[in-house]
Amino acid sequence: MTDRKENKDAYEMIIKAIDLGVYGPGDRLVESELADRFGVSRTPVREALQRLEIESFLSRDGRSLIVASLDHTQLGELYSVRAELEGLAAYLAAQHAAPEEIRVLYDMIEKDREIVDDPKKLSRANRRFHNQLHLASHNRFLIKQLHQVHRTMALLASTTLSADGRGPMALDEHRAIVDAISAGDGAGARAALKKHLSYAFETRLKLDAGEVKSII
Repeated sequence: MTDRKENKDAYEMIIKAIDLGVYGPGDRLVESELADRFGVSRTPVREALQRLEIESFLSRDGRSLIVASLDHTQLGELYSVRAELEGLAAYLAAQHAAPEEIRVLYDMIEKDREIVDDPKKLSRANRRFHNQLHLASHNRFLIKQLHQVHRTMALLASTTLSADGRGPMALDEHRAIVDAISAGDGAGARAALKKHLSYAFETRLKLDAGEVKSII
């Protein structure tokens, strides 16, 4: 019988590789190559791939498994769910975030301005900022759901922060969210967060349509 820990490790290592962009939408995942890469046997890799297929992180291309991509409808569904969940996180953060957590959020924004011209670094920093905001909600069940949503975001081939001018704008939007949280304005924080994601969704649609210029 395959060790449960080895199963979990294989699953986590593969999904982390997708999350970090090591494997992107359309990339083929080969059981033997993954086993060699991660230093585990093929059985837990096979079981991890089956689980990822069930969870729709992978799809079939003939007999091969490839990293899935999101179509137009799925993209809209993802942003809709993300906006509602993150809006709630911002609302709760305005009620429950400690002063130290708010200072950390402000500090992250200022540090991110130093890498505003590097979309890849800014994208990673953006994810850290949103994760910190989720934690500030102090709701473990919401945090768990948002973790899953953000993992699904890894199925998007590019970052909206690569769009010309989007980086500075996104950081200003982050500032507006944290300002509302700092003021204890839950409704304002929710509205600012949803406005932020609305702009991000609009930018993604324009990128996909080739209507805006990418800086990478």
